[in-house]
Amino acid sequence: MTVLRRVLMHEKSLVVIGLLTVTLLSWLYLLAHVGMRMEPGMAMAAIGVERTVWSIPELAGLFVMWAVMMVAMMLPSAAPMILMFAGMQRKKAVGRPRDVTRAGTRIALFVGGYLAVWFGFSAGATLLQALLQSAALLSPTMASTSVALSGFVLIAAGFYHLTPLRAACLRQCRSPLDFVLHHWKPGNTGAFRMGLEHGAYCVGCCWMLMLLLFVGGVMNLLWIALITAYVAVEKIAPQGGWVDRLAAAALSSWGVLVIILA
Repeated sequence: MTVLRRVLMHEKSLVVIGLLTVTLLSWLYLLAHVGMRMEPGMAMAAIGVERTVWSIPELAGLFVMWAVMMVAMMLPSAAPMILMFAGMQRKKAVGRPRDVTRAGTRIALFVGGYLAVWFGFSAGATLLQALLQSAALLSPTMASTSVALSGFVLIAAGFYHLTPLRAACLRQCRSPLDFVLHHWKPGNTGAFRMGLEHGAYCVGCCWMLMLLLFVGGVMNLLWIALITAYVAVEKIAPQGGWVDRLAAAALSSWGVLVIILA
């Protein structure tokens, strides 16, 4: 029982360590993946910039890359919500072995539900990338080679920042306590469903930001890191309204400039 109490006391630390470990491993995978793709003579062959036919293993590999990238980019900004959920589960555990196991299982199910939604997004992004590469619209770094496409994505991302739909989704992401109070569901199934719902809100506010990867380069680690940092600031900043408006103006203006100066 002493060991169980210690586990419960350090539940937050254990969750943080778990999230940091998964995030770090994801970034290491991306770093290794970019290095492999960019080796001399391998970029065109490995990425298939002008490929018109994709095999199932190739699409599966592309999906894994997107899925890992979504874990690396989105798990850090979801940490406050995950910690809130873990804290609620800790309060329900009274120290018995099965209570501790049940709490750990539900935390894992919540995270699994959250990531499942982003894996669904990754499947869509995989198909989109395959289509763009088949149309020869991507460079070896997987950045758009079309001025019109890049400008459109930037302008669309800027305008989407100001839509009521995005604002509603972002409110749920910025307030973990509010989400828990209004979306709480009991049991293992409830934990997974809560993860799905939070993931859906997260995709709702960030999907256009993820499409910006096709502007700066899906294989551009600096671009990936900048988008990750922006998502974290936007979700965690206590007064994020000015961040939204500034980003909307910057993205739209950038898109217009890209088209005008082409």
